[in-house]
Amino acid sequence: MRKIYAGLFSSIDGVVEAPDQWQPSFDEEMGAALARMLDGQDAVLLGRATYSEWAEYWPTSTDEPFASFINNTQKYVASTTLDSVDEWSNSTLIKGSLTDFIADLRQQDGGTIGVAGSIGLVRSLIEQGLLDELTLMISPVVAGGGLRRLFADDSALTTFDLLEAQPTSSGALIATYRPVR
Repeated sequence: MRKIYAGLFSSIDGVVEAPDQWQPSFDEEMGAALARMLDGQDAVLLGRATYSEWAEYWPTSTDEPFASFINNTQKYVASTTLDSVDEWSNSTLIKGSLTDFIADLRQQDGGTIGVAGSIGLVRSLIEQGLLDELTLMISPVVAGGGLRRLFADDSALTTFDLLEAQPTSSGALIATYRPVR
């Protein structure tokens, strides 16, 4: 059965939105962790906002090696408002139940399914018991108010097992968790 992994940049206060606005540095260990996450992936799940932003940038980007990876990888887009995702190659719009789609996708042959960005989608996957691993790259900064956090104030109690934790040279912590089911 295929696994679903998510990786997000986070501040100490749990902000995961717009890391380019608050993340003080990006170090070699973070780059290596991202490369490991991408290594086994052959599909990516994206929410509407991330898809829309990335579909404008990545198809013509020369920012390698990620441009080649994301442009050539199968992308599945979770959205109830988009009518089409035809503008970016290898993109499929999820129609109907996300839970049913994920159940079918897990049964297909292939590697890991990654989730990038897409805060609402990651939250939904955790709430529905569909996420297998969550990696947070926690930067030593308080981002403050006005930005989205991974977990809303009214989130249900959810427990995780720590699988691995690695401090980095910039003072960040790369922590990988598995939801307890």
